Amino acid sequence: QVQLVESGGGLVQAGGSLRLSCAASGRTFSSNAMGWFRQAPGKEREFVAAISANGGMTYYTDSVKGRFTISRDNAKNTVYLQMNSLKPEDTAVYYCAARRLSAYAPSRAHDYDYWGQGTQVTVSS
Repeated sequence: QVQLVESGGGLVQAGGSLRLSCAASGRTFSSNAMGWFRQAPGKEREFVAAISANGGMTYYTDSVKGRFTISRDNAKNTVYLQMNSLKPEDTAVYYCAARRLSAYAPSRAHDYDYWGQGTQVTVSS
């Protein structure tokens, strides 16, 4: 079983930055692909970014490319999402997800096995 706990959300003005963290339990973190998803009110959960188990490959949805960076520290069992140049449309609950024992990092939510509880990000205009 893998438990994921997100932190780092909050209220920020447009153009600002936030760094989300996701701390994972368990001994398989370095073998798990990790992803970030978000869900705005009234909308479906959408893919934001993903990173392969060894950190060598990263993937982003088009709307965040050049602004967001996903990274991981396998020694700390933690994955990060650095978010710069934030826009009001980035407002959502952000979720961390883990795909167990997988080098490949997919972009579909149903490919992930474990989810955190989410952290709210609000960007004011």
